[in-house]
Amino acid sequence: MSLRPEPIGTIPAETVRVARAAFPKGTTATRLRDEFSALYQDEDFGGLYPTRGQPGLPPWRLALVTVFQFSEQLSDRQAADAVRARIDWKYALGLELTDPGFHFSVLTEFRARLIAGDAAHLLLDRMLTRFRARGLVKARGKQRTDSTHVLAAVHDLHLLELVAETLRAALDDLAAVAPDWLRGITQPVWFERYGRRVEDYRLPKGRAEREALARAIGADGFSLLEALDAPDAPPAARGVPMVGTLRDVWRVHYAREGGGPPRGRSGPELPPVGERLQSPYDPEVHYSTKRQMEWSGYKVHVTEVCDADAAHLVTNVMTCPAMQPDMASTAAIHEQLAAKDLLPAEHFVDAGYVDAGLLVGSRRDHAVALEGPVRAMPQRATEAERSYEQRQFVIDWKHERVTCPQGKTSVTWRATRDEVGAPRFQAMFSRTDCGACPARRSCTSSKERRRSVYFLPRSEYEALNAARDRMQDPVWKERYRIRAGIEGTLSQGVRAFGLRRSRYIGQAKTGLQHVCVAAAMNASRAVHWLAETPRARTRVTRFAALAKAA
Repeated sequence: MSLRPEPIGTIPAETVRVARAAFPKGTTATRLRDEFSALYQDEDFGGLYPTRGQPGLPPWRLALVTVFQFSEQLSDRQAADAVRARIDWKYALGLELTDPGFHFSVLTEFRARLIAGDAAHLLLDRMLTRFRARGLVKARGKQRTDSTHVLAAVHDLHLLELVAETLRAALDDLAAVAPDWLRGITQPVWFERYGRRVEDYRLPKGRAEREALARAIGADGFSLLEALDAPDAPPAARGVPMVGTLRDVWRVHYAREGGGPPRGRSGPELPPVGERLQSPYDPEVHYSTKRQMEWSGYKVHVTEVCDADAAHLVTNVMTCPAMQPDMASTAAIHEQLAAKDLLPAEHFVDAGYVDAGLLVGSRRDHAVALEGPVRAMPQRATEAERSYEQRQFVIDWKHERVTCPQGKTSVTWRATRDEVGAPRFQAMFSRTDCGACPARRSCTSSKERRRSVYFLPRSEYEALNAARDRMQDPVWKERYRIRAGIEGTLSQGVRAFGLRRSRYIGQAKTGLQHVCVAAAMNASRAVHWLAETPRARTRVTRFAALAKAA
């Protein structure tokens, strides 16, 4: 399909008449068309289509249908039916009432184009561009960010299910590519073990039986891999993607010494969760935990405007692996906002997004004040020991020396690096000063009988201490209360738009889903803002309200 950009025409008169009669107060779809006659244009998607071929459906309409689809959590079939049947959708799309619509697979193909062209962000970014032209969103204001977990679209498998289902899926795919070769190497018992999907209720219940089955599955997998590595194996069989998945799962979960029988790896032998597979059908799904929450899937970061006099529109969403800490996403969020020219002046986040390097880097690279609490220094046991914490030592950066609370000066100063390679400085005091010091027992337990102090480079050290100081400021605490509003946005995304459940396989498709959810949320919020609908207030239970009335 090629793209032949055409201007967006007017809405057919009969469609307007019927829509006005059916919805005198309008709907989100009709009011969005009234306010933004060209929310998307064909030219926005020009790079995704070839210049030759049969003309396809206008991508601006498909983009708008996608936004409406995610506004109501509809499937592709339901969305295509709504285009045929819904008067308000026909109004927004500028269609005749008799328009037959299109086949639902067109929406799948449109999303595939967005992913293949690395253009998943277009639906949100072009919307923000039009909203910015109307003054609904601006740069250098206040924004806030938080994350939530996302459940994968695949079943979460325990170890025995994982290895059995991975081998079954590999055999099933090989049967389609090289059936004759596979029939020649298959052992008769394999048809019984792997002839149908592995379900937990079909597996043995006793521990010994389950361990024996796991070893047997491991041996079967190694037999298959050896046959695939043999010179007479068909090249097409080696190239089956599920065979690669089988190799990864067996490498992680099985060990075999000297060609002997396989054994399952124990917990300490397993690699980090980022290197393990949770399902053969979505290798990008990972297990993670946060407080009491455990899940397998992804994580999504949502950033929104939070100025009191502006529409609280979502400016960025970013989908990442489940086990990736929030702190690893802060810089990327700022880079994505900078690409849209929507960087805030103040960015309110929780402690998970803040460290010393980010405090400095955000202001240096993007002129963004990262507003969030920082983790406190671990406190020592007694009051006497707390008198000799790092913050009690005076650092002379110019002369590269440190003075302790007893007035003694360090004798060495050297640059070093921590366990992850970040720059640090170390200052050490003399054995003579520390050995004779009456406060040594409160200051250090070092066997070398002297104190050493590790600290960050100056810019990071000062930024971290300034952040710790402001956390005690009542004025800053009051300003920081604005961050709590992002919890309401996440709640709306989860309950009204399905933010927390992936509809698709893979991180790229899940990321596109989150972009579509953000665009749908913005469409609703922009319509309500322009209609001057008051924002909903935080709900208070009837019992909690008694405390305020008392």
